[in-house]
Amino acid sequence: MNPKIKTLIAEDEPLASEALADWVAQWPQLELVAVCADGLSALEQIRQHQPALVFMDINMPGMTGLQVLRALGQAAEGVTPAVIFTTAYDEHALTAFELHAVDYLLKPFSQERFNEAVEHALAHSAAASQQLGALEAASSTGQDSEPLTRILVRDQGKIFPLHVDAIEYLRSDSKYTAIASRGRQFLVRLPITSFEQRLDAQRFLKLQRGCIVNLDFVEAMTPDENSQFVVQMRDGSRFTASREVSKKLREQSI
Repeated sequence: MNPKIKTLIAEDEPLASEALADWVAQWPQLELVAVCADGLSALEQIRQHQPALVFMDINMPGMTGLQVLRALGQAAEGVTPAVIFTTAYDEHALTAFELHAVDYLLKPFSQERFNEAVEHALAHSAAASQQLGALEAASSTGQDSEPLTRILVRDQGKIFPLHVDAIEYLRSDSKYTAIASRGRQFLVRLPITSFEQRLDAQRFLKLQRGCIVNLDFVEAMTPDENSQFVVQMRDGSRFTASREVSKKLREQSI
């Protein structure tokens, strides 16, 4: 039997909080561990209980939901939960998704819309766990030299496989990896080190600690005043190779 998903509600409106709690109780996969009415207690309870899923209002006393999520993202320990924002205002939607919110429920929302958001959260969590498990399993069985062929990414609530051939570059973003492809960027809840050993070394070049580029999408490499190569990608992005990598590139050039 799979363990239940710890769930927390941070909502300062009593009626909305009660409705959320009732709806959470109807999902056998979810376990409600705490209900908070302000941002400060929400931050404290999230750190204490480490829930995997949080329903959080944006406008709350003490701290806003956005401030709570930022504080969690800046913490060195723990894992940032999947957050579904609940609010009566739509002007924060863009910021919410920039902070990697799973969904954004605009009040008043129906139970049907709530259920849809939970399904998004469960699918996102399952995909991330499946991908992490596959990477860890390959490493533990000595298969980490076998190149990846696709990576699961999420966009607008949907999860789909992204072929590695289409990846232009990867950059580390705190606990996430930003993957660029066809003018878009996808954030994957895995560190860049999870991909390093399973990307084809003939195609992907690690320029520095937090940046890997696909050589098929490199426009040019030009040495700067410090003799370090500046790599220009086809999309206009520019990255500077480390001194060690720059030295190897010079040695390999004809």
